[in-house]
Amino acid sequence: MKLLPALTVAIFRQLRRPARRVSLLLKGAAFLFVFLILDSLLHSHVHSVPRPPEDLDAPFAIGCQDPVIAAASHPRENAAFVMLARNSEIEEARSTVENIEAQFNRWFNYPIVFLNNEEWSPEFVRVLNRTASGKAIFDTIPQADWSYPEWMDKEEARKLLAKQGKAGIYNGGKESYHHMCRFYSGAFYAHPALSEFRYYWRLEPGVSFSCAITYDPFLAMTTHNKTYGFTTALWEVPDTCPSLFRAVDDFRLQNSIPPTPNWNAMLKPSSLWDPFPVRWLKGYLGAAHHNSQGDAWNLCHYWSNFEIADLDFFRSAPYQALFKHLDSKGGFYAERWGDAPVHSLAVHLLLPPERLHHFSDFGYYHEPFWQCPGNAPGKQMRDGGSSSGASAGPGGLGKWEDGDFSEESEDAVGCRCKCFGAQRRNMRSICLGTMQAAQAHHRPSWWDKARGRWPYTINIPNPVT
Repeated sequence: MKLLPALTVAIFRQLRRPARRVSLLLKGAAFLFVFLILDSLLHSHVHSVPRPPEDLDAPFAIGCQDPVIAAASHPRENAAFVMLARNSEIEEARSTVENIEAQFNRWFNYPIVFLNNEEWSPEFVRVLNRTASGKAIFDTIPQADWSYPEWMDKEEARKLLAKQGKAGIYNGGKESYHHMCRFYSGAFYAHPALSEFRYYWRLEPGVSFSCAITYDPFLAMTTHNKTYGFTTALWEVPDTCPSLFRAVDDFRLQNSIPPTPNWNAMLKPSSLWDPFPVRWLKGYLGAAHHNSQGDAWNLCHYWSNFEIADLDFFRSAPYQALFKHLDSKGGFYAERWGDAPVHSLAVHLLLPPERLHHFSDFGYYHEPFWQCPGNAPGKQMRDGGSSSGASAGPGGLGKWEDGDFSEESEDAVGCRCKCFGAQRRNMRSICLGTMQAAQAHHRPSWWDKARGRWPYTINIPNPVT
């Protein structure tokens, strides 16, 4: 009889051991889950982008102004257009200049600086001189600024370019493209042809503007204390610059630059799958697009083929120190660091959010992407403006019915736009909203984001969708 109770106790003890193991596993899983949540919440808080009490950016103008009156009301700013082109791109350059003259410069007559890494052909100079209404300046880029850094082994660098080309990295195998990215990231701002100017408006051969620009954006940048203006924001091709973000953040740490809301807007949101140990390991191993702490860049950047910006910012000691730091890393050739992500990371690192401006009222096309703001209702000056009188003369906008413009639409902000149907842009707006977050009191709601509904622009009470 004593055997039965003893056997029962032994069986019960054996049954309890798996239960204890399950209990320990459940407790461990619960602890891990709580740790992941707390770590994610803490990381999100530290790297948050707080909502400002009011919107820090808005269109400089909504609809049309009389461009003749606008041009005559204020002296021309110390500014110029800048176009980097080849002699072979004469038709694309002519098309761009004809377009910007028709949409803006026939009233404001700003000079255009043409830069080339080779001597200009007489035909290019003749045709573009005839096309531009303002002064046309033709200059060349010094060989030292269109080449490899002095310390770099050129043959080894060319092998790296060939490797990028074989890997299918976009423009990775083109030596001239790497030179262009390095030039626009650094030496461009010190070019003698630009030394007399403070602001520049970058043009590219083959781009076009689909709306009339009836105010002076250079004057608006000065008046509103803006440093950097853009139209398009999108994701960078990941394979082009895997170590760029780490290099920029290393510069930030070396110079004790604190992370700001504008800088945090460039970071990828935290995830439960990226807790501290994983982030630390990614930082230690130098994972692509991660800094030394394991935080990741969201790959968003402004498309720099359009820029209106203050040259003094790029000539400043902090920016030039950043460029020299990046140049010393060799990434303009070992990888394909573009001037667009370099500029974007730089302005988010070195500028407060209120110094950036989205030209949401500009219609802009650079293959394959475009934005077009639509025509602001009741603000199209259908009679052509007071300076036009009864005719469409060269000075004013002309009669509305004489142009094939898009119809006016609710919440649109443009002037005399010719858009591609009702669609306002052909790229997703996620990067635009992410990078502008530090400026925006009015932002897309979480429900809009979940449904993929990103507005055409933010920072205004009634965003254009």
